[in-house]
Amino acid sequence: MSDIELALEQIKRGTDEILLEEDLVTRLKTGKPMRIKAGFDPTAPDLHLGHTVLLNKLHQFQALGHEVMFLIGDFTGMIGDPTGKSATRPPLTRDEVIENAKSYEQQIFKILDPEKTLVMFNSSWMGAMNAADLIQLAAKHTVARMLERDDFSKRYKTGQPIAIHEFLYPLIQGYDSVAMKADVELGGTDQKFNLLVGRELQKQSGQQPQVVITMPILEGLDGVQKMSKSLNNYIGITDAPDDMFGKIMSISDDLMWRYFELLSFKPMNEINAFKKAIADGQNPRDIKFLLGEEIVARFHTEQAATQARENFIARFQKGAMPDDMPEIELTTQAEHIAITNLLKDAGLTNSTSDAIRMIKQGAVKIDGEKVSDAKLSIPKGSQHIFQVGKRRFAKVSCI
Repeated sequence: MSDIELALEQIKRGTDEILLEEDLVTRLKTGKPMRIKAGFDPTAPDLHLGHTVLLNKLHQFQALGHEVMFLIGDFTGMIGDPTGKSATRPPLTRDEVIENAKSYEQQIFKILDPEKTLVMFNSSWMGAMNAADLIQLAAKHTVARMLERDDFSKRYKTGQPIAIHEFLYPLIQGYDSVAMKADVELGGTDQKFNLLVGRELQKQSGQQPQVVITMPILEGLDGVQKMSKSLNNYIGITDAPDDMFGKIMSISDDLMWRYFELLSFKPMNEINAFKKAIADGQNPRDIKFLLGEEIVARFHTEQAATQARENFIARFQKGAMPDDMPEIELTTQAEHIAITNLLKDAGLTNSTSDAIRMIKQGAVKIDGEKVSDAKLSIPKGSQHIFQVGKRRFAKVSCI
């Protein structure tokens, strides 16, 4: 393989789509470092592993010698990204945006090389715009084109309100690419429309249009819905080592490969070797240990990762957790399910009264931690390992 083919193979790993791949190849052939853009709205103070899918791809570009531009959307954060929303999203206050932005800067360098990362704020150029400039920007796109976007189209057809400022969001995100002279922009699959707006605005500004790379949306611990704090199916990059390791160990064996592809820095030939080892009879849990240690070490230390693994083994393996532990999905219409109902429905107790009795006896554990509150509720979208007594285990997903 040539250097360009090797670089392209690495860039394509885990991606959903590259528009246009031939444009990317042309840029790679010049041998010049590309300007790689990814934007994050500081809507919450902490990032989770779902956010790091983009950060990992930026890390790969840095390793290939390209210039990474991490854009903090402090201006767009006050608009509120309407992507995927069925209603107008409340904007953040300026103070909230600033605090969250500070937190982002501290967290991203767990993955990115600070010496090779340019952190930018879109208020730098948007804040300098006057009303006439904003009107000129709005004139570059039509309402008909905006309504081609899936979420806007659905809301329009069902009579759900769309505020005018929401139309500005993709325009401003697109203009960011003009201001930053981006060669490549990364985003989730749900951002495709906005990323293509950036290409269009660059064309209109006389720039070579950026290559758009969309990355998959990472599923949360339940393996179904996207990773989200609101669904409580997330792994935060500021989680304690034991919590982070335990959550990774709770994912299904099938989901483990998705996490390896999108979150691990191990080469694909090594990951494929893991798959073969399991096919040849190795316990998947042993391979999942490697993923857990890699992720914990990235956000903490190698020592913390080793200790987290040892702590997990002490809690579970020495408690005779079975290799053939059942995986159960419980469907609920409510936002939470009572633990007593969950234990009964999962077949871990004979009844809710039996569940209450076992909790009072200290015989119930969630992810190795003893449960003392019989009124505890488990949120929808979560996945945990439940244990009753010494022998009864189940990995239960509430969906």
